[in-house]
Formats: sequence, C-alpha cells, structure tokens
Amino acid sequence: MSLGACTELSRFLAVASAKPNSRNLNGSSIIRHSLRYATASYGSVLSMSRSRRDKNTVVAEAGGQGLTYRDAGVDIDAGSELVRRIAKMAPGIGGFGGLFPLGDSYLVAGTDGVGTKVMLAFETGIHDTIGIDLVAMSVNDIVTSGAKPLFFLDYFATGHLDVDVAEKVIKGIVDGCKQSDCVLLGGETAEMPGLYKEGEYDLSGCAVGIVKKDSVINGKNIVAGDILIGLPSSGVHSNGFSLVRRVLAQSGLSLKDKLPGGDITIAEALMAPTVIYVKQVIHHSLQHTVLDLVGKGGIKGIAHVTGGGFTDNIPRVFPEGLGALIYKDSWEVPTVFKWLQEAGKIEDSEMRRTFNMGIGMVLVVSQEAANRILENRSDTEKAYRIGEVINGNGVTYG
Repeated sequence: MSLGACTELSRFLAVASAKPNSRNLNGSSIIRHSLRYATASYGSVLSMSRSRRDKNTVVAEAGGQGLTYRDAGVDIDAGSELVRRIAKMAPGIGGFGGLFPLGDSYLVAGTDGVGTKVMLAFETGIHDTIGIDLVAMSVNDIVTSGAKPLFFLDYFATGHLDVDVAEKVIKGIVDGCKQSDCVLLGGETAEMPGLYKEGEYDLSGCAVGIVKKDSVINGKNIVAGDILIGLPSSGVHSNGFSLVRRVLAQSGLSLKDKLPGGDITIAEALMAPTVIYVKQVIHHSLQHTVLDLVGKGGIKGIAHVTGGGFTDNIPRVFPEGLGALIYKDSWEVPTVFKWLQEAGKIEDSEMRRTFNMGIGMVLVVSQEAANRILENRSDTEKAYRIGEVINGNGVTYG
C-alpha cells in the first residue's frame, strides 16, 4: 500500500441495539479498503433530491464593486445547470428529499455536508458544533416532506486522524441526532494522506426518515392566497461561507473581533450551529399546533432555506404558475447579515439568493392554519408571517 492510499474505517451498528448516542469505530481492529457499488436495485423512486450548496473556495477578485457569490467562487447558475442535466438521466429529482415507497409509507432520504464552514472550524478551533450543522442540513431537508427522521450516517475524511478533534466533531453529530430524535446508526472515517492539509477534514452525512403516504407534504394543494410562515434561523447556518470568508478577509476584522453592531464575536456569530427544525415541524413545539396541522393537511408545503436563499428555495415547493410575495420588514434580520451586507457592499438581490436572512424554514399554510400557528405560539417561540402565495413565478418583495 502506498503512502497516499486511502484507509477507510467503517463503522456501523446493529439496528436492534442502536441508540442515538451509540457509535462503533472499528479502526482499532480493522482498517479496510472498500469498493463501493450498488448492492441492489428494486422498486421505484417517487422523487429524488439533488441540491447544490456552498462547497467551493475563494477564487476570484471583485475589485472595488460589491461582492457576489460568484466572486467568492460559487456559481449557483452552473449548479442549477448540472441539476438540469442530471434530471435528464434520473427524472424526478429536484425535491429537498428523495422518496422511496415502502408499503403504506415512504422512506425519505437526504444527504449533505457543511461546505466551507469547516474552514472556520479549523481557524477557530470550534469543532464540537460543526457536527450539529451536518445533521441539521440533512434532517431539515427530509422534514420538508413531513418525514420523521429515523437514522443518520456520517462520513469523516481527513489526511491524518486527530482523534481528539474527531471525537469533538462526532460529539456534535451525536448532539444533532438527539435534537432530531433519530439514531446515529454508523458512519465512515477515511484517513487519506496527501489529500487534505494538516489539521483539515471534511464531512458529509445522510439522513433517512419515514412518512405515511397519505401524510406526505408535497405542495400540490398550494393555492394563491396561502400564507408563508417563517421560522427563525440562528444566523448563517451552513451556507454561503465562501462569500462570508471573502467578506471577512476584505473587512480587515478577525474572527476574534466583536461583531459590529452585536455583543458577541464574529466567530461566535458565524459558528452558531444550524437550527434543527424537526421538533417544531414534526413533534411538540409551537404548542402542538404544527403537528396537529400536519395531520389535518394544514401545512401544504415546507421549504428549507439553504443555498439559493429565498430566491431559489421557496419556489421549489410551489405548483407551476405560483410565486411568493415576501413582506418587507416582516421579521428580525440578524445583525450578522447586516454586517455582511455592509462590509461586502452586497446588493439586496445577492443577499436574498445566497443567505437565509434570518429565516431558516418556511411553512406554506392556509390562512386559518397561519392564524392558529401564530396565536398559539409560546412567548419563547418565534414565527413570522413573512408573505403569501401569489399567481406568477419566482419571489418578489414588497
């Protein structure tokens, strides 16, 4: 075996004994090479998920003009074109999660990473929350179909395995699974000398959930006049960090500096873990109202606001011929976004297509359902009436 060969430490748990905080790392006893291939092909796939998010690094100069995501090296249009081409080979993709029929239910699967947010983890030394981000990105996708997460699998890749760092990362993954009420079923640790710089790693993960066929949230019943309810984010979440890093470099500030206009450091603001919305959408939050509405069909569609922001994600849940009107100043925009826009001289349209702007998930509901959600929320729970469904296409602001 050459020095640059990839060693993979495979770790899986038996379903019968799996617990949310269980993990079995077999690296001490078995270090194996594996050839990955499809083991079976059966049944049919109702819909498949394919999304493109911030995974690139800074490669371009923006001169004296306002920064854009493309300046930071991420071309959303190119990603959309790739998805279009893949759709020709695998018709049906485009949803937040992929649905696979199983009896009277669907298994719903989603996979993702955390993009270049890992680079800030390297710089700040904050490794114990990046795993929460990893879980959130996948479970938040599958919950848009109304699915309850069942289990999660992770992939941790590095050039040289630092056990202490890896343990912190995996602790975050365990925490994220607990927040999602799902099982960390297993994962893979890949040590690949020469592929990553010293101290660096990358992450990816996959979540699988289940929903009854008659309870799937698919957006087909959305009509003009329905209301958009926004659930607040914790900040940038796990998208747009190539542009974030570019703005930070241009601002002259460091991660240790206080966030302009805020009372925390820039590092604390940027590394805030992604909110996991499972309990708000599927379980008992919002005074049981949302769970009740899911069962009664009150929630017609759900959009996870990730890469592409409002502009690209909200329309994904609409039937043809419908668009969104977003009410101006209808929610609190976190300070971190105000700083990013000012420091980077970023135009409004670019901010809306790159960042979540303080709203991490959007529920599309009837007017009656909107009233019930907003009237029954507790003092500690926030939800905003941020807009409505209109005839047309895309997203407009007014």
